[in-house]
Amino acid sequence: MRKALLFLAVCTLCFAFSVSAAPRIKIGFIVKQPDESWFQDEWRYADQAGRELGFDVIKIGGTDGEKVLNGIDNLAIQGAKGFIICTPDVKLGPAIATKARANKLKLISVDDRFIGPDGSAMKDVHHVGISAFNIGVLAGETILREAKERGWDLKKNVGLLRMSFDSLPTIKERTDGATSALVAAGLPKARVFDSPMKTLDIEGSLNAASITIAKHPDIGLWLVAGGNDNSVLGAVRALEGQRFSAEKAIGVGINGTEAVTEFQKRKNTSFIASILLSARQHGYDTAKSMFFWIRDGKEPPSITWTSGTVITRKNYKAVMGIK
Repeated sequence: MRKALLFLAVCTLCFAFSVSAAPRIKIGFIVKQPDESWFQDEWRYADQAGRELGFDVIKIGGTDGEKVLNGIDNLAIQGAKGFIICTPDVKLGPAIATKARANKLKLISVDDRFIGPDGSAMKDVHHVGISAFNIGVLAGETILREAKERGWDLKKNVGLLRMSFDSLPTIKERTDGATSALVAAGLPKARVFDSPMKTLDIEGSLNAASITIAKHPDIGLWLVAGGNDNSVLGAVRALEGQRFSAEKAIGVGINGTEAVTEFQKRKNTSFIASILLSARQHGYDTAKSMFFWIRDGKEPPSITWTSGTVITRKNYKAVMGIK
């Protein structure tokens, strides 16, 4: 009897040791702009999922194609079984997918959807993205509501700064959505002024907007739409530099993460709202889906679209849980 009990105890210990010694699943998370708060939030939420579910997140900044492809090889060397990526260039999609298959890594794209050789979205790659056009429409409708409250006549002396970065489909869809909402409400197409940005940061937007504003001295009231917060913030700074007060401009951003600092200013600016996107869904939920796909073979939906919430100076603390 003692021998049987001893044998059972040894077997139990061996099993417990084998379970505890099992390697943790590793998941890569590659982002195109690691310094931006949106991507840092995605990483933070992915880490949270890892702590709660028991996997490790390997974070890589893939700011160009070479770093992305080298990063994928590095993930395989470190023992990752899959990765999530927001690519710096959507046209890298086929190369990324090929590299993932070569390294036997599962793949989910996030934020920006891959574009195939034929110029269309790669439907064979799982994607979690934002319904970009509808988000843009919401931004446009938010601008419109504010303009109506101020009693502006869109057909008179009102112009739209369309802060464009059309090489990135997600950004183009957002600005197209905002523009379509405003034109449908009565803004003449002739007063939609495209302002092409070289970069998607405040400086790039400020430079582009300054040129457009200077070309149209007849415009007395400005609307501002762009693909993210910074593209609108830069335009707002340009307007301020050319002495347009907060009462003479209306800007609505997208993302929400860069809007907080603006809302915390003591004095109102013409940046009146932002469409808050859910970094938690794009970080936590994608990492969770990847984990169950790797561990249990539970394949995620081929595509998931997320939505946004309007935040303003009045409601941002409540919506974002800021004390």
